[in-house]
Amino acid sequence: MTAQNGSADSKPDTAPQDQQPAGDPSATQGVEHQDPVARLEAELAAALVQVAEHKDQVLRAHAEMENVRRRAQEEVSKARKFGIESFAESMVPVKDSLEAALSQGEQTQVDMRAGIEMTLKQLVSGFERNHLKEIAPAPGTKFDPHHHQAIATVPAEQEANTVVATLQKGYLIADRVLRPALVTVAA
Repeated sequence: MTAQNGSADSKPDTAPQDQQPAGDPSATQGVEHQDPVARLEAELAAALVQVAEHKDQVLRAHAEMENVRRRAQEEVSKARKFGIESFAESMVPVKDSLEAALSQGEQTQVDMRAGIEMTLKQLVSGFERNHLKEIAPAPGTKFDPHHHQAIATVPAEQEANTVVATLQKGYLIADRVLRPALVTVAA
């Protein structure tokens, strides 16, 4: 009996896993499980490629941001330097007219006044082209602390907190106060 049991024990009932048929799909799974180092090395290589791509993208984005920042600084610098150019172009003819008036010898008062009025029109035109507007509140206008500066309050027969008189015109550039109008206000 021992001989039969021994021979029976020496015969395997199933084939070992290493000797599976070639067409068996489980054979490829076994190879993957058998070589985890190769699988991990492949995953690491793929991850390193992806990291390199992301690093390149970050460097390119950083370089583009630096270029945008540099261009913006150059534009601001040019705007500061040449922002007054349009206004200066408007003022040059005014200066020319004033110099021409002064170079004239004998002038009548009528001619002098006509020349001054023409020069004032040039100046007003230059102000309009450059969005420089007057603040000249009429008497009775409600006092606006954003556009007016009260020099004094005076007793008046009009509603309180309204403009009685404008002592000096103010000016706006676009919608920003360059100089507030100096006014007296009703008490």
